[in-house]
Amino acid sequence: MKKTILTLLLVCAFGVAQVSALKGPVKVTKDIDLIEDFKLNSFCTAIMKGDVATVKKMIELGEDVNQKSLGMAPIHYAARYNKAEILQVLLANGADVKRRCDKGFTAVKHAELSNAMDALKVLKAAMKK
Repeated sequence: MKKTILTLLLVCAFGVAQVSALKGPVKVTKDIDLIEDFKLNSFCTAIMKGDVATVKKMIELGEDVNQKSLGMAPIHYAARYNKAEILQVLLANGADVKRRCDKGFTAVKHAELSNAMDALKVLKAAMKK
């Protein structure tokens, strides 16, 4: 009986100590960069799906062909998913062939890593110009 009472007292003491430790102000430093949205934008989603009509329409409506989403520009998504026709549309509307993603890869590298031969042909032709 004495052991049970002592055990309960110790558990209560630890519980009170934990609650006391949680009280007080929480400091947030300015060095922390918070990522607010982990969602791929609709433009890059249309590129991945191969929806050429939607991509063209979004460009007509003012979509930036060099705006990154989740660290990659639209040209990287088109290269990675072997969307040669969309690559041609992006390049015709000012997409930067030499732009690098946040990992440091170019669209050519994404095409090579994905074995996207059609996209690779379009990109190499564009780099020659």
